[in-house]
Amino acid sequence: MDTWGPRAFQLVLLRRMADHQPELVEEARRELGASAAQMREANRRWQAAVRSPRTRGALSRYRSVLGEPETSERRRIGDLECEALRWRLPLWPDLRFEVLAGPGGAVWNEWLVRAPGATGPLLCTADDLRPWCCTVDEVAAAFGPVRPMEGSAPSRWRLAFGLPDGRACVAEFTWGLLQRVAYSPSQSP
Repeated sequence: MDTWGPRAFQLVLLRRMADHQPELVEEARRELGASAAQMREANRRWQAAVRSPRTRGALSRYRSVLGEPETSERRRIGDLECEALRWRLPLWPDLRFEVLAGPGGAVWNEWLVRAPGATGPLLCTADDLRPWCCTVDEVAAAFGPVRPMEGSAPSRWRLAFGLPDGRACVAEFTWGLLQRVAYSPSQSP
């Protein structure tokens, strides 16, 4: 496996997404010029680094793998202040990998978000909710109010919300990127 860097990190993100979207992951992996074995090895190395008793903090790990962030800014979330760091990843040119870090570098959140100035998709109906087309924030803004739900793994999120046609649904995200949507039948008035 080549040295750590953005390419290997993208393989780590793809490995978790493969559970929901194997065809999209296969295409992206080929775009990176990586084999399935290389993707598994990148994920194995990442997990070993995360679980190592000698591991650096999560923020230090991201900086060592991804380099200096493209942007870094202070952000207030409620009463808490954090640092929002964003990195460009070639597989998703209109997105950025964002890490929210609290005092002392503790990582509070890590996911893909729309790049500043990039136009996101117009989300109005169920047909607009295609895998990999949008982020957690974009779905929440388009279909609010939403109810956040626990995901099935640390890098996964779920949102429950209603569609304009009356159907209830739950959208599943991996690393902040939409993977799939489960729909309920239309509800009677």
